Amino acid sequence: MPTKRSIYIFSSGELKRQENTLWLIGEDAKKAIPVETVDDLNVFGEVTLNKRLLEFLTKNQIPIHFFNHYEYYVGSYYPREHLNSGYLTLQQASFYLDSGRRLDLARRFVDGATANMLKALGYYARRGKELGGQIGSIGDMRAQAAGVGTIDELLAAEGNARRHYYDAWNAIIDDEVFTFAGRERRPPSNPINALISFGNSMLYVRALSALYQTQLDPRIGFLHATNQRAFSLNLDLAEIFKPILVDRVIFELVNHRRLGKRDFGMELDGCYLTEAGRKTFVEAFEEKLAATIQHRTLHRKVANRELIRLESYKLYRHFIGEESYQPYEALW
Repeated sequence: MPTKRSIYIFSSGELKRQENTLWLIGEDAKKAIPVETVDDLNVFGEVTLNKRLLEFLTKNQIPIHFFNHYEYYVGSYYPREHLNSGYLTLQQASFYLDSGRRLDLARRFVDGATANMLKALGYYARRGKELGGQIGSIGDMRAQAAGVGTIDELLAAEGNARRHYYDAWNAIIDDEVFTFAGRERRPPSNPINALISFGNSMLYVRALSALYQTQLDPRIGFLHATNQRAFSLNLDLAEIFKPILVDRVIFELVNHRRLGKRDFGMELDGCYLTEAGRKTFVEAFEEKLAATIQHRTLHRKVANRELIRLESYKLYRHFIGEESYQPYEALW
């Protein structure tokens, strides 16, 4: 069976079905995308499609994620839940509605996130970067988060940990173009914030696609409140993997000069990746997702992409009472 992968569409044209193949038809080219190789579609270009195509994607259980001109995530076409489970949805909702169980699970997400922040900084500390102060402060915030009594207190502890984590970035990054003065979101005003926003969006849709392969409802999150937002559980999962997937990609791209000032532009008072910059990031991100590690419990090599899906199944077992959820912590 062919290995499935994420497909990224940067050019404009018509996306349509012909027989059992997806085709992107542009003004000057026509590209075939065999459906059996597609895990999900990620659209950055101006693409038109029709109901017949959406029916085809539904039949083949392929989500499609859309991004606008400024690389912001716009939304997803999420085929009807082929693994729908009323029982599991009720279990998931009951955990959310029980304040104690919701807080417990949210704490675990934060613990996984801070543990992997420490892993990421430890990697560079072992290579001579002066990061002892930030590592100590994040350790303190991790301990504080374990003892809080409300979601708001937990979010505050997590936010403080992330602030100390970002304080370490200028010691890691060896390029003044990417000097980091603080986290900004919409719109990011400089290249480093543009990279973080774009990378996080890539991870959010990877987590959403992973959840689609389970019976979990991505609309019911725990650290990120279930509200008017379409999906929130994928944001919870992404917190664990940001330091070891997105941030490591950023450090490697910047320090190896694979991205530079040429890959960013200013529009509407914000800083954004150019198409060439986006393609460079996506290529590196997919390389990171394809990289394998020796899994400590499965005793086999597992790709980083699969780790996100395995995390979803761990949550599934938590909700049905089979096994208490423990977030993934990197080994390096």
